[in-house]
Amino acid sequence: MADTNEIDMLNAICREAKAEGKLSGKNLTALYELFGQRFTKALDALKENRVKKYVFKPSGRTVWIVIGRERDYLIMPEAEFCPCDDFYFRVLDKKIHLCYHLIAQKIARNLGWYETIEENDELYNTLMDEWKKPTA
Repeated sequence: MADTNEIDMLNAICREAKAEGKLSGKNLTALYELFGQRFTKALDALKENRVKKYVFKPSGRTVWIVIGRERDYLIMPEAEFCPCDDFYFRVLDKKIHLCYHLIAQKIARNLGWYETIEENDELYNTLMDEWKKPTA
């Protein structure tokens, strides 16, 4: 059974890193001990600038995307939801609490390590349809 404090611990580390403006060696070690390979994958996503924040104008709607190996993943941070297989097979089975896409998004949001992409509201439905498509 996964540690039920995974999310709380990640949030605490993110708060500390935000205050310091960086992920310290201690933070990196704690995150790796907490998440293992999921953290390694999240760090790769961050280093490769694969976390995107779409802001739609003029509505101001915001959508978070993590570009994965197979597809773009529509992240719902407030619900702590991701449509990836890891989420479906391990998070919903309560083996873990967060997939690497959610870990990457939380760190990115706290440290500003993401690209902001502005789009017109007219594109919102088209992009959402694309992001919500089931995997083939």
